[in-house]
Amino acid sequence: MGEGRMNNQLRASRFPPSLSLSAIPSFSRLAARSGIKSALLGHSSTLQSFPSGHRQRPDNAATSPNRHPRCLPLGSSTTFLGWKILVYPVDGSHWLNMDILLRELHQRGHKLTVVRSANSWYIPENTKHYTPITIHVDHPSSLEDPEYMASFLKRNIDIQRGQGSIWSFMALQKEVITLLEESHKSSAEMVRTILEDKKLVKTLKESKYDLMLTDPGFAGGVILGTYLGLPMVFNVRWITNGEGHFAIAPSPLSYIPTIGSRVSDKMSFANKMKNILHFGIGLYIDHLLTRPLYQGVVSEYIDPNTSVYSLIQGADLWLMRVDFVFEFPRPTMPNVVYIGGFQCKPSKPLPDDLEKFVKSSGDHGVVIMSLGTLLGSLVPDVSKVVASAFARLPQKVIWRHVGEKPSTLGNNTLIVDWLPQNDLLGHPKTKAFVTHGGTNGIYEAIYHGVPMLGLPLIFDQFDNMIRLEARGVAQVLDVATLNVDTLTQALRDILDENQPYQKNMRRMSSLHRDTPLKPVDSAIFWLEFVMRHKGAVHLRTESYKLPWYSYYCIDVLMLILSLFTAVCLLLVLMIKALLKVFVKKRKAKKE
Repeated sequence: MGEGRMNNQLRASRFPPSLSLSAIPSFSRLAARSGIKSALLGHSSTLQSFPSGHRQRPDNAATSPNRHPRCLPLGSSTTFLGWKILVYPVDGSHWLNMDILLRELHQRGHKLTVVRSANSWYIPENTKHYTPITIHVDHPSSLEDPEYMASFLKRNIDIQRGQGSIWSFMALQKEVITLLEESHKSSAEMVRTILEDKKLVKTLKESKYDLMLTDPGFAGGVILGTYLGLPMVFNVRWITNGEGHFAIAPSPLSYIPTIGSRVSDKMSFANKMKNILHFGIGLYIDHLLTRPLYQGVVSEYIDPNTSVYSLIQGADLWLMRVDFVFEFPRPTMPNVVYIGGFQCKPSKPLPDDLEKFVKSSGDHGVVIMSLGTLLGSLVPDVSKVVASAFARLPQKVIWRHVGEKPSTLGNNTLIVDWLPQNDLLGHPKTKAFVTHGGTNGIYEAIYHGVPMLGLPLIFDQFDNMIRLEARGVAQVLDVATLNVDTLTQALRDILDENQPYQKNMRRMSSLHRDTPLKPVDSAIFWLEFVMRHKGAVHLRTESYKLPWYSYYCIDVLMLILSLFTAVCLLLVLMIKALLKVFVKKRKAKKE
């Protein structure tokens, strides 16, 4: 069988489904298929997932309704009331994956309340699976403004064309920091508005929520959850000043890249210097930007002796939106659960018009291009370069592009305002994915085994693509210096079956799928675990409460050094005294 035909068959069938607890009779999904009320779901699995990753059969006491008041035995006629969850999300692409968790929780009978801004871009007010609390703020975040994000992208590309000068680097950092400052200011204003509304606060307290589920990219939810005294679970990758692990786990800069550094875990001396520089920028953002912006509300409503960073570190559980198929290996903590790819699912049939276009590609297949949620299109001159490169390919291209069509568009390229990305990536004729490097699209491509060409634009997209490039499943190009020839060659390399990209991606996809529990099921289990036990303090280290000198044992080292110095000094004095005695005796003998 030819290699191309074999690849198509592999892609058509995709990869064998992961070993899931759904195969176990008592697990929730089988219960759902058997007609058992969705309110009973998720509470009586035969196997439980533990932080160490081992599977262990729970004893009878652990699964008894007496131990877990809302965990009912199968076949019970008692009504499961569900838990009450207060949700404080971040808008944009972060909301898209938060909403996936909320829909799963709703299906299991939980009652959800979502705090949203009146200016929200993506979080709807009228929906069936949660009750909204809409907050009016005077200064909405620019992240909720598509026009601002388009102008922000244009300025960033113009700055990057400064060809790596120190001035362009400083200008780029200033742009990002200004956007973050404005967004955190809006977040702090929103949570203050909530806490100043006595009637709303009374309602929130009387609702007796069982959990705060929030995204700590902006800290409003962290402050509100702490004020209400709720167990806290994060749907997280980024916190207020960088990557989440850096707040709670040992993170040696010698092999763990920080955001913005654009280096892998295998660093040269120059890369280490670069990594430390960007770590310093993160410290600047934390100490001089985000902490002061939130400190007023923290001091007034929680504790003047604490900071928003300490509140983040005190969360019960971190649902981390990565896994170690994608992320570089690193130290972690018991209260971190990895759910990378939880948003992924099998593809569905395409709409008739798209299916017809895809089938018209013949054996060549199709290339998909999308720039994600925040950014619908590139600047016009870059779009022309991309269109020209696509026109040189024998493959058909489906490109999500908002705005004026490039004049260099070829007959093989279909421009759409929206596309069913997951369903297209799961189609057996899809050969490559041109992406900006957003986490949602990356994981969908990994799940479906589609190699990528990265055109990172802003924020963490550069670091995401570095990880994929290191895995050998993607090429990365700089949008600021993009030209037709380099883009065309990169696309041909990705599409070439003799190159390692497709083979490496098939292996990466197989590793990602080969888990004992689907990521979304793991996320739901641990959310319900925290609610059953009213927190997960036993999994959380208290190291964040230590002063820095105690954390690094500087006080112990100083004591040891002091004792060593004292002993050495005592020995010197004793030796000097003995020498004096010896000299005196010798002189006396001579006399």
